[in-house]
Amino acid sequence: HSKPKTQSKLEKAEAQEEEASVRAARAELLLAEEPGFLVGEDGEDTAKILQTDIVEAVDIASAAKHFDLNLRQFGPYRLNYSRTGRHLALGGRRGHVAALDWVTKKLMCEINVMEAVRDIHFLHSEALLAVAQNRWLYIYDNQGIELHCIRRCDRVTRLEFLPFHFLLATTSETGFLTYLDVSVGKIVTALNVRAGRLSVMAQNPYNAVIHLGHSNGTVSLWSPAVKEPLAKILCHRGGVRAVAVDSTGTYMATSGLDHQLKIFDLRGTFQPLSSRTLPQGAGHLAFSQRGLLVAGMGDVVNIWAGQGKASPPSLEQPYLTHRLSGHVHGLQFCPFEDVLGVGHSGGFTSMLVPGAAEPNFDGLENNPYRSRKQRQEWEVKALLEKVPAELICLNPRALAEVDVVTLEQKKKERIERLGYDPDAKAAFQPKAKQKGRSSTASLVKRKKKVMDQEHRDKVRQSLEQQQQKKKQDMAKPPGARPSALDRFVRRAREGGLQVDP
Repeated sequence: HSKPKTQSKLEKAEAQEEEASVRAARAELLLAEEPGFLVGEDGEDTAKILQTDIVEAVDIASAAKHFDLNLRQFGPYRLNYSRTGRHLALGGRRGHVAALDWVTKKLMCEINVMEAVRDIHFLHSEALLAVAQNRWLYIYDNQGIELHCIRRCDRVTRLEFLPFHFLLATTSETGFLTYLDVSVGKIVTALNVRAGRLSVMAQNPYNAVIHLGHSNGTVSLWSPAVKEPLAKILCHRGGVRAVAVDSTGTYMATSGLDHQLKIFDLRGTFQPLSSRTLPQGAGHLAFSQRGLLVAGMGDVVNIWAGQGKASPPSLEQPYLTHRLSGHVHGLQFCPFEDVLGVGHSGGFTSMLVPGAAEPNFDGLENNPYRSRKQRQEWEVKALLEKVPAELICLNPRALAEVDVVTLEQKKKERIERLGYDPDAKAAFQPKAKQKGRSSTASLVKRKKKVMDQEHRDKVRQSLEQQQQKKKQDMAKPPGARPSALDRFVRRAREGGLQVDP
C-alpha cells in the first residue's frame, strides 16, 4: 500500500527541515565573531563612561565609526540605516536629503527637496529611498533622481518598511494607515484608524504587525488583512509618545506623557513587565539586535541593557548615557555594528555602543559587503519569495497548523455534494467462487471471518496500549524512596482519586 501523495510530501518537507536545523546548529560552531561588551572596574558605573573614553580604548577602525555631522542649518534630522547596515539616509526638516556609505563616508546623493521632510526610509535595498515630504510621498533612487510621487499617500508623518512583504506602511495626519506594495506600485489597503493624527508607529520584526501609539494612552496592533485592530493595549494614562519592539517580537517598550517608560510582554497576555519614571519622558525609543533599549529624552540619550538577547532590558541602572548638542528627533541602532545613530536639531551623531549588534550576519540575506550583481540576484530571489500581505497575523506559527474546523467543514460539504464519502473505507466484498462455494451461507461466513479479524486487531492494539501504560505507571523515578502509601496508588487511580505518595 503506497502512501498518499500529500503525506509523502509532508514527510519529505519535515525531513528537509530537520536536516536544515541540524546543519545550522553545526554551522554555529564556525561563527567566530563574539558580541562586544563594556565592563567597568569594581564599583564603577558604566553610565559615567564617556564616548571619548570608549574611542580611546578601541581600535582605529572602530574609533572611526564615532563621528558628528554639524548640520544645524537644515535640522532637526530623521535617519534610517539600510538592512545591511552599510548605508545611511538623512532627512532634515528643512528639505535636506542625503544618502551615504557611512563606513567609507562616501556620499551617494545629496539634494534639497525645497519642502519639509517628515520622515525618510530605505526600501528593500539601498538603491531606493522613500521620503515623506510635506504634501506627498516621494520615491528617489540612490542618485537623488525622483522616480515616483504617490499622491494617494498625503500628509504622511511616519514610514515603516516590511522587507519580507515588500510593503511600505505610512501613517498620516488624517488618521489613515496605508500599505503600499512597492514591488507592483499599488495600494494594498488604506485603514481608517479613527484615532486622530498618527505620529507614533513601530513594526514588529517577528510578525510584521504594525504598532500605533495614540493620544488616549493605547497602542493598537494592525494587519493589512483586517479592517479592525488585532489588539489594543492600554499602556499609559496620557498619550503615547514612542513605541519600539525588539527583534524577537517578544518585548515592546512604550513611553508616554505621564513620563513612564514601560516594557510589555507580547507573547499573549500583553502585561507590563517593568516600568520606570523618567525625569523628562522619552520622545524616541529603539531596540538593538541584542536587546539593548535606547531612549531619547531632550538632548540626553540613555541606554539600558539586559541579561542577553532573550531577556528584557533592566530599567534600574542605565548601561550608557550621552548628552548631545541638540534635541533628539530620531534614533536607530545600526544592524551588525555596535553603533547608535542619533538625529537631532544640531545634525547627526554616531555613537559607539559595545554589545548592541549581532556580530555574525547571513551572507545570503543581508550582506554588507555584497557587490551590485549580488544585490540584483538577491532582489530577484526576494521577489520570488515575497510573502502575501494576507498572511500577516499575530502568531505566524498558526499558518503552519491545520485548520481543523475548516477542514471538517470542507469534508462535510464534499460528502453532501458527491452523495457519498470518497475517503471512507469500502465495505469488504468477497470474490465470487465457482463449484458452489459462493452460496449465501458461504459469503456471510467469509464476511464474518474478516470482521472478526479486524475486531481481534483492535482488541490486540488496545491490550498493548494498556500494558504500556501499566509499565509507565509502575516505573518509579530513580532515587525515589518507598512509601507506606504505595499500595494505595493503584486502587486510588482505579477509583478516580489522586493520592500523592
